Amino acid sequence: MSCDFEVGEFHLQTDSVEELQNVNEENDQLSENEKRSGSVIGKYRVCEERLTDYIPCFDNEEETLTRNLSSSERHCPVKGLDCLVPNPKGYKIPVLWPNSRDQVWSSNVPHTSLVQQNWVKLKDDKYIFPRDEERLLKGADNYLNQISQMVPEIAFGHRTRVALDIDCGVASFGAYLMQRNVTTLSIAQKNVNENQIQFALERGVPAMVAVFSTRRMLYPSQAFDFIHCSRCRINWTRDDGILLLEANRMLRAGGYFLWVAEPVYKNEEIQLKQWKEMEDLTTRICWELVKKEGYIAIWRKTLNNSCYLNRDAGVQPPLCDSVDNSDNAWNVDLRACITRLPENGYGANLTAWPARIHNPPDRLRIIKMDADISRNEIFRAESKFWNDIIDSYIRAFRWKGFNLRNVMDMRAGFGGFAAALHDLEIDCWVMNVVPVSGFNTLPVIYDRGFIGVMHDWCEPFDTYPRTYDLLHAAGLFSIEQKRCNISSIMLEMDRMLRPDGHVYIRDSVSVMSELQEIASAMGWVHAIHDTGEGPHASWKILICEKRM
Repeated sequence: MSCDFEVGEFHLQTDSVEELQNVNEENDQLSENEKRSGSVIGKYRVCEERLTDYIPCFDNEEETLTRNLSSSERHCPVKGLDCLVPNPKGYKIPVLWPNSRDQVWSSNVPHTSLVQQNWVKLKDDKYIFPRDEERLLKGADNYLNQISQMVPEIAFGHRTRVALDIDCGVASFGAYLMQRNVTTLSIAQKNVNENQIQFALERGVPAMVAVFSTRRMLYPSQAFDFIHCSRCRINWTRDDGILLLEANRMLRAGGYFLWVAEPVYKNEEIQLKQWKEMEDLTTRICWELVKKEGYIAIWRKTLNNSCYLNRDAGVQPPLCDSVDNSDNAWNVDLRACITRLPENGYGANLTAWPARIHNPPDRLRIIKMDADISRNEIFRAESKFWNDIIDSYIRAFRWKGFNLRNVMDMRAGFGGFAAALHDLEIDCWVMNVVPVSGFNTLPVIYDRGFIGVMHDWCEPFDTYPRTYDLLHAAGLFSIEQKRCNISSIMLEMDRMLRPDGHVYIRDSVSVMSELQEIASAMGWVHAIHDTGEGPHASWKILICEKRM
């Protein structure tokens, strides 16, 4: 992240609310300057109905068939969509959180395979999510209570703030951890017969399509305080334990890994052999088995490298090379080696939630960035900057009436936007996206207690259509226009945005005309506003709404 944000108060006139609300079909007409420029796009067509649930990088049949690639992995098409993904028939504005935790409209996720598997129940025009989901044993709350009793040091909502749920089902684990102040990122592979992640997002739970395969997950090292694998159908010991080593990379020093699987509790020969293999592998990578009770086994990751260095000579897997950048996760192949922990303890020395939101973490010092002044000062300035702006948005644009739940910050920096939403009591979660074209600030975002992912905005994002209520982009287009087609990014935003969702783009005047033209071509209602610096400032704010 370069220091291009503007620190200072952001003023909005109260009549700007009416200005946006009264925008009508006239906004679809291009200005005279745009007409004279000859850059008229026209109207985008609606895609074929079969693309209703299209995820470009996971539904790319041509790429996987012609190159004999695994269909479960991410393979993006060379050319993105040039049309607008349609809504399913009968689509309705989603049920509001927290009611959406327990029920959603069946027309919004028109797939019944999970009903047949008894993961959800269909009642009239809604799917109902039972609290006693099978993979969570005796029900979500009882399951979480059991974990807390087994290992009180896990301390949900205090020591444990950020969790990863692998092969998440319909994300009930993450949904119920929300009320314990834990943000859980639920992941599962794209499966046309189950649509687990689509259900999770419709519920209002943080989720994205992801798969343990041949490349690193798109998260930094020491990202998660807790990793959960309940019947997650992953063979952790295959190929020299390479998949468990990836989980180890992402698990914070001193963090916990929970496994519910037949080898934990069955005494048959095959399961006993698998348990022995898991026990042996976890010992060799210096995880401590802290509790095994009934169906559940819980390990704790070591706090430092001393255990690794004191292993007998030749013990496998080896330590990764000291030059390995364990935070680099974009298109990096998995490695069958143990990720080293920082000798200075960075990543492990975190304060408890919620203090960690505003305490500059140690890993702030290792972020590469163009700055000569104190990083702590930049960190605090960014937080104040976004707090002032979001406070103005809430007052002037009545954000609390938007019923925001799923939010994305497309160029997240240190996560100041997400911190402001939390501080100002907007009941939502934020997917903090760190573009690969900039500095990798993801470790700081996770240390603050938020979630995020690396991404290249020249490619589609790994989510279903109609995922987010709000998309926020600050300084994104003026940077990415050097690498990407702006219209492709905007079309991807339309794919991710829910009907009645909002877009706030804060960027250079130089890109605003083109962004307005594309917004009109997509049928968005939009208006441009001045920043607090006035009408002659070099930055403007484009506010858009995607109406039903």
